[in-house]
Amino acid sequence: MVEKPGKKLHVGVLFGGRSGEHEVSLMSARSILAALDPHKYSVVPIGITHAGEWLFGDHALEALLSQQPGSLQPVTLLPTPTRQGLFGLRKADGAEIMQKLHDLDVIFPVLHGTYGEDGTLQGFLEMADLAYVGAGVLGSSLGMDKGVFKDVMRAHDIPVVESVIFLRSEIAQNLEAVLDQAEQIAGYPLFVKPANLGSSVGVSKCRSRSDLLEGILDAARYDRRVLVERGVNAREIEVSVLGNDAPQASIPGEIIPAADFYSYDAKYHDDRSLLLIPAPLSGEMVERIQSMAIRAFTASDCAGMARVDFLLDKDSHQVYVNELNTIPGFTQISMYPKLWEASGLPYPMLVDRLIELAMERKADRDQTEHRYYRQGAGSHGAY
Repeated sequence: MVEKPGKKLHVGVLFGGRSGEHEVSLMSARSILAALDPHKYSVVPIGITHAGEWLFGDHALEALLSQQPGSLQPVTLLPTPTRQGLFGLRKADGAEIMQKLHDLDVIFPVLHGTYGEDGTLQGFLEMADLAYVGAGVLGSSLGMDKGVFKDVMRAHDIPVVESVIFLRSEIAQNLEAVLDQAEQIAGYPLFVKPANLGSSVGVSKCRSRSDLLEGILDAARYDRRVLVERGVNAREIEVSVLGNDAPQASIPGEIIPAADFYSYDAKYHDDRSLLLIPAPLSGEMVERIQSMAIRAFTASDCAGMARVDFLLDKDSHQVYVNELNTIPGFTQISMYPKLWEASGLPYPMLVDRLIELAMERKADRDQTEHRYYRQGAGSHGAY
């Protein structure tokens, strides 16, 4: 750890957010807040509403859960390294006054989906020169956009399922042509997904052209880019990855969904879904999937954490990388922490390790020069 012995780290935990996964974020944040050791950390809970307002308070999580945030204080961060910390906002005499409330050493984003997991927040935190848990701008953006992510996997010879991306404008202008092109990927079933969302929000399994039409229109509600891919008769395998430049993979787990596929309801509201940990796989298959998980993590320039999801074709036994989630579900019963617990790293120690990795990555970033000097010119030769 970079901090001096005995000094508490000020950890800002960000949750909620402007995303279809707002409620999932609140569930994850509850578990993380409970796991942060108050003897090690000074915890600063920051809730973000659906409208994007940043709010602070000791009971910020409960206020957002009850949708009664009126008791919380509006706050903000500044995108400048010279004024770090959490600033409160209040109105007085017709003006808005900003006053520093808390120091911040590291941010723990628990913001699933857009405006939190997609690189936008990470870019802001880079501007502010703050340490933060998880992948940087590039890794976050790649992990969020399923279409570009698959292109990167293909470039690295990592198997992914056949797919095509449609823009919302294409769908609006010529829906029939979009349907025709989608049907050329493969026979039914086809899966339709918003390119930039998670937790299976807006995902449809389509068995006919009418299903496909409904699925595409539904996915287009959540993103301007819609992914259509070939359906696979598959086992759903997941691996947790942890680390920065030398990542490690957990043992794999398997999802047995309560529904036809691992939908939003099957993940969060239907307790009949089963998590098999460890997944019943041969030793050779375990090593193969772990290796592919680390390759996908590295190819995406990830850091800190990611959950890599696989499809294991029941017929051909071909393994496909399906998705990479840079801020995976983090409740006590979510697959990411449960896989690490089964691999020998309990939930509180996992949270500690992620904060350590954030501080290590910040120390690495601090070695980067941001001014160019001509060789031999000294400090006076700066361009």
